[in-house]
Amino acid sequence: MIGYTDNAVEIDAPAALVFRETNDLRGWTDLFTEYAKVEILEETATSATFRLTLHPDENGRSWSWTSYREWDPETRTVRAHRVETGVFEFMDILWTYEEIEPDRTRMRWVQHFRMKPDAPVDDAWMTDNINRNSVEQMRVIKERLERRRSRVVPLESVPANTRRGGDLRTLIAPSTVGSAYGFGGAVRLAPGETVAEHYHPYSEEHLFVSSGRVRVDLDGRAVEVGEHAALLIPRNVRHRVTNPGDDRALVVFHLCPLAPRPELGHVDTEDADGNPLPAPDRESA
Repeated sequence: MIGYTDNAVEIDAPAALVFRETNDLRGWTDLFTEYAKVEILEETATSATFRLTLHPDENGRSWSWTSYREWDPETRTVRAHRVETGVFEFMDILWTYEEIEPDRTRMRWVQHFRMKPDAPVDDAWMTDNINRNSVEQMRVIKERLERRRSRVVPLESVPANTRRGGDLRTLIAPSTVGSAYGFGGAVRLAPGETVAEHYHPYSEEHLFVSSGRVRVDLDGRAVEVGEHAALLIPRNVRHRVTNPGDDRALVVFHLCPLAPRPELGHVDTEDADGNPLPAPDRESA
């Protein structure tokens, strides 16, 4: 006889975020309630051998064991097994992540195992135990991941992107809070400073000038945007943002929808010094 459990939970977050967060082994003590410590023994970009230590039980004993885990970001599948089996003859684990909607994921855990003949409990007892614990841990993970998506992201908490001019910070994004349909942030421009011309093949952009004023060149046509005013930049329209004033400008931006892949979402048509760059065909981009 082989023990078998199969549990799933639906999480209101994109599959990429759920996959990334639940496979960040170093963060498991903040994601699960049962683990007191995670020690990484060996690791590669897609695998790890690690030791897990539980919180002490009612008798004050802390259980621990070593496991091996490997993950495939393309298929969003994870396979793992216990290296130190303890009371198990074997324990094999499969995790899968199914995108139900862009912001909703079904995470499933399947476990196959067999207890050793001299183990203090049998397969049926362990099946019930794993099922109870999996349901509880999935509930906690769902709650914590969904709460992380609504956390406040301060401007200074993310690194500045200055490659195209200005001090640009992307605050709300798939990589920060798991946004599923768009992203946004703010750019600070000193007097005379410019964000080099570019366009977005898949997204329209919304600009709001929080302080100062800017000039936006839209396919070569200059538009002045004053403080507390907004501007729509349609998809595929080349645009350059310049601060022509004497005071620093703060511009809030938001783009939607997301491009199919991040590298497709932005096309530069000039470098940071204003020199033209060869642009790809817009339809193929």
